[in-house]
Amino acid sequence: MRRITRKIGAPLAAALAVLTAAAPATAAPQAAPAAYFVMTDITREEFVLRLTDPAKIQHARDLIHGVTNERPHVVGRIAKQAVPYNARWSYHYRPETVDFFDVAIEVCDATIPYVEDHLDEAGGAFLPGLVFCPWTSRLVRELPAP
Repeated sequence: MRRITRKIGAPLAAALAVLTAAAPATAAPQAAPAAYFVMTDITREEFVLRLTDPAKIQHARDLIHGVTNERPHVVGRIAKQAVPYNARWSYHYRPETVDFFDVAIEVCDATIPYVEDHLDEAGGAFLPGLVFCPWTSRLVRELPAP
């Protein structure tokens, strides 16, 4: 049985190697262009977020232009690091997690500067799971891509 496996295995491996090498390379899916929006809260501080999902980008634009007033507040998971487009703050929303809401639980509510001041505590009892949902958040304008 081992001889048969060896006899079949070597040609089979060679054929798979040829097929794999000859297979046409598929292009990576094109990511939608990112859009950048300024968010504010009750403190009137400004915070820039990046959106990459086309439906969420459209919802954000609709909010800014008054087309809708549904789900006006921003929610998402934060990352504890600065990014060039939001350099004033030591954290940012992870774009793939950003969404919008009407009502949320209190445990994720905070203001933009409060999160900055207590960033070392975020992810524990403060903002569990790094979910940030400022109840007074609203988008105020879109920015050109950097």
